[in-house]
This record gives sequence, structure tokens and C-alpha cells, in this order.
Amino acid sequence: MKTSLKNFTILVLLSGFIAVASTGCQTTKGFGRDVEKVGENIQGK
Repeated sequence: MKTSLKNFTILVLLSGFIAVASTGCQTTKGFGRDVEKVGENIQGK
């Protein structure tokens, strides 16, 4: 019984970590694009 609860807890924590990590990657990509656009605008002027 305790092993089942322990496995469930690990599964929930791992799922949460994966969700946070994948969201962070998308945020980082978006930030990189924004910085790139700002750089292009500065070069254009």
C-alpha cells in the first residue's frame, strides 16, 4: 500500500516538473525572439 502511494507521488511530481520545464522553454524562445527584434530595430535606425 505504501509503495503504491509513493509511486503515485513520484508520478505527480515528475509530471508537474515536466509541465513547468516545457512552459519555461516556450517562454525562453519568446524572449529570445523579442530581443532579436529589438536588435534588428536598433540596427535599422
